Amino acid sequence: MSENRILIAGAGPVGMVAAARLVGAGIPVTVFEAGSALSKQSRASTFHPPTLDMLDEFGVSERLIEAGLVAPYVQYRSRADGLLGRFDFGEIADLTNHPYRLQCEQWRLCEALYDKLKNEKDFEIRFDSPVTAIGQGPEGVIVTLGEGDAATTRRGRWLIGADGASSVVRQSLGIGFEGFTWAERFLVLTTPADLRALIPDLDTVTYVADPEQWNFFLEIPGAWRVMFPVPQEMTDEEALAPAYGDGLLRRVLPEAGTALPVEHRTLYRVHQRVADTFQRGRIFLAGDAAHINNPLGGMGMNGGIHDAVNLTGRMIAVWNGEAGEETLSRYDLQRRKVTEEHVQVNTIQNKRDLEAKTESDRAAYRDAMRERMEDATKRRDFLMRIGMYKALARAAELG
Repeated sequence: MSENRILIAGAGPVGMVAAARLVGAGIPVTVFEAGSALSKQSRASTFHPPTLDMLDEFGVSERLIEAGLVAPYVQYRSRADGLLGRFDFGEIADLTNHPYRLQCEQWRLCEALYDKLKNEKDFEIRFDSPVTAIGQGPEGVIVTLGEGDAATTRRGRWLIGADGASSVVRQSLGIGFEGFTWAERFLVLTTPADLRALIPDLDTVTYVADPEQWNFFLEIPGAWRVMFPVPQEMTDEEALAPAYGDGLLRRVLPEAGTALPVEHRTLYRVHQRVADTFQRGRIFLAGDAAHINNPLGGMGMNGGIHDAVNLTGRMIAVWNGEAGEETLSRYDLQRRKVTEEHVQVNTIQNKRDLEAKTESDRAAYRDAMRERMEDATKRRDFLMRIGMYKALARAAELG
């Protein structure tokens, strides 16, 4: 049944990292992408230090750094108290070649990897090829592309489902996607205004807590993204109306005096969900197909890339006869456990800290930030947590 190659559904950052790692090991790969080209949608834009270290393997980190913004600090504020904490990734420089967060759109990673791979003999990518059905047997997998008379099939040894939160691969396998959807939606306004002229000590990554209207400032090349929660009772049309967004910006940036230009408005629902299993036989889930979370902390795409590196390392070992197929079963145990214990827990807590309603919760948040700033050990521990080193250490413990 099997053609001796690995199939990947989805040409986003997770699928392309998986492809690059496998091709680099001399393993033939075919990537199926539903779109007619690589997506350039404005999505994730944060790369954490260990992720950049992983991307060094493919020779693309420098290209991303040149195109992005290096963010050595992350800042936490509250509307009532001002600056609560400012953390310097330079304090964990002994762990990484990249002691900073990098702000760079995810599509730039996909584009860089595609440029590296497109002339490799072991790499194939098929655009306009949505995966519509899958099957598997003891020796391989079969993927159906398209519908009706236009449908075609392809075979491979294993399949990686990196086809996003609405994953056809996951749904075809009947794998549950348990969790919840936050009542609020998130509104992201992108402005080219120079926000540092309004708040001089603003850092590229800045979280602002407030029980009534928290927000998040995130600088990207040439612009700032400002994120707000939107009340459940408000309609999408009301939330996307210029007057509403302008009011939000005036509230958090009263120094502006007048309305700021807004280039882009994005409104989306936010979920916290984890697949019941990341493996079913010869088929594996990675990235958003396996887990989704709110964006506070920038852990979604990074966790997906960590999935891809973990899984492909196991596949390479099995392919080369260095390990038995039982090593693949450790992927589900390891990555799902880490997602539940770290990515989900931390992103949920990040939101709760920013929106804390009671004075006791707000005091606990302020006290925790103060203690971290005053204690080098606690500060390092916090940097390792928000930089995802704690998650990777837990994965290593699980084997």
